[in-house]
Amino acid sequence: MTDHSQIFANSYDGGVEGTLFAMLNRCITPFGKRMLRQWVCHPLADTAKINARLDAVEALNADLTITDRFTASLSKIPDLERLISRVHAGRCKASDFVKVLEGFEQIEYTMSLLSSFGEGEGVLGQLISSMPDLAGTLAHWTDAFDRDQAKEQNLLVPQAGVEEDFDESQGTIDEIEGKLQSLLKRCRDELGTSAAKYTDNGKEIYQIEVPIKTKNVPKNWKQMSSTAKAKRYYFPELESLIQDLKEAQETHGQIVKQVAGRFYARFDEDYAIWLAAVKIVAHLDCLISLSKASASLGEPSCRPEFVESERSVLEFSDLRHPCMLNTVSDFIPNDIALGGDNPSIDLLTGANAAGKSTVLRMACIAVILAQVGCFVPCVAARMTPVDRIMSRLGAHDNILAGQSTFMVELSETKKILSEATPRSLVILDELGRGTSSHDGVAVAQAVLHHVSTHTGCLGFFATHYHSLAAEFSSHPEISPKRMAIMVDDTERRITFLYKLEAGVAEGSFGMHCAAMCGIPDAVIQRAEDAAKEWEYTGRLQVRAEERKEGELPLGLLSDIAWMLKTADNEVPEGEQCIGERGLEVLRRTIAAL
Repeated sequence: MTDHSQIFANSYDGGVEGTLFAMLNRCITPFGKRMLRQWVCHPLADTAKINARLDAVEALNADLTITDRFTASLSKIPDLERLISRVHAGRCKASDFVKVLEGFEQIEYTMSLLSSFGEGEGVLGQLISSMPDLAGTLAHWTDAFDRDQAKEQNLLVPQAGVEEDFDESQGTIDEIEGKLQSLLKRCRDELGTSAAKYTDNGKEIYQIEVPIKTKNVPKNWKQMSSTAKAKRYYFPELESLIQDLKEAQETHGQIVKQVAGRFYARFDEDYAIWLAAVKIVAHLDCLISLSKASASLGEPSCRPEFVESERSVLEFSDLRHPCMLNTVSDFIPNDIALGGDNPSIDLLTGANAAGKSTVLRMACIAVILAQVGCFVPCVAARMTPVDRIMSRLGAHDNILAGQSTFMVELSETKKILSEATPRSLVILDELGRGTSSHDGVAVAQAVLHHVSTHTGCLGFFATHYHSLAAEFSSHPEISPKRMAIMVDDTERRITFLYKLEAGVAEGSFGMHCAAMCGIPDAVIQRAEDAAKEWEYTGRLQVRAEERKEGELPLGLLSDIAWMLKTADNEVPEGEQCIGERGLEVLRRTIAAL
């Protein structure tokens, strides 16, 4: 479904431009974007929860205070969800730990600005009032360590009195460094030069460097290196202090790591609080994103109405494709009416490139918008919640799995037949085109009969097999629809009106489309001659239309034969009996005849 309807990636270059997620995603936090993606992948199916989310979206657009304060305060917040996971695993940098604390401090400040809205009812009030007490949890970390040093040197250096062993270790280092400075002062006095100083040379630290002209260098001093102007020495007392310093620094390094681990463990004790705060902020971010997306739809747009009905219904008036609002200025809106007082399946025919696939995708996306909790770009929307959207669009193979185009087509269809329910929305486009016309028509006819008679789902069945319209002309759950066009046979040109209307298309007009694409006239003429001579599905249509009035369609005859066959016998294992819905459709069909 996500591939077919371009929910997260477009079919042009695999990018996000023109996708539903790009239109919806106005989140300002990384974890908010991830939650919104989950919302789009798993729209709500409970009417009460959908309406609660829509109430929140309406409230946010009615009063922009929450949106403005939230956006201004948290627009640069880091990815706290992932950072607290690193802290939890003990693999967090000191600089990132500072980002975590500052991020939660910013959240605490922001929620204090929104606290007055926590008294209201609904999703917004519940979210704001359920925010944990971050101020009390953060109080311990206000002066626990030197944040500047953590940012600049990536070290967690606790403030004095916080970690006793750290203070002792640091005191030992400071004491040794003090002795080294006293020793340097004494050497300057003994050598009679103030130019003596300590110099590091690689791993050899604290070498005492004196000018090369110095004469009274003690004999027990050992020269380590030299330059053109100075010589560098070690002597026993200095070497002893340096060894003590290295040992103290190594011990201190271990303590620093232990202190960081203790800080992370102490922080992780409140992991449930931190995660709850992140989830609440992400939830608010998603609701604000939906409110912004709803406001961007322009006019007409409306809040979808969800109804409780035993029979599924899906109705949109003057529906536009939400992802084309900013790119197509003259998009033609269409009405969609499935279920309720109307047939459940629209059998959609029309010329090539007339806009059939756009209508199918538009209906799917409108359902997702409504059940995610967003407004819909139409005059009115009325529907029962859809439990799943299942589609079979386009033609492609799967070489790595060893599946041909037709194999992929039937695999997707099989999944639809086995998993679709009366609450599902099913989209079938060009089913049966991956094989011969004879087999293709048979597959398409059988599948259309099954989903309309036995499954009872809502949906569209787009096809160029116009014989199906004649075959199912008396079916109470199938309504013939077509995309309106104007045809100029002389010039072989088609004017696409992109309007969905009742009726059956006169043809697919493939030759006209070929002419509009620049195919040479000689080739088109030869193709027309061949089509007239070999065209198969057209003869099927004529044959179906010539049948005597009152004759049952083949699919229903098959159901009757199956009922008679299993009347006194058990249904074979792996087979299904004719359900109540199938019997009801059969009764209605016979009554219509």
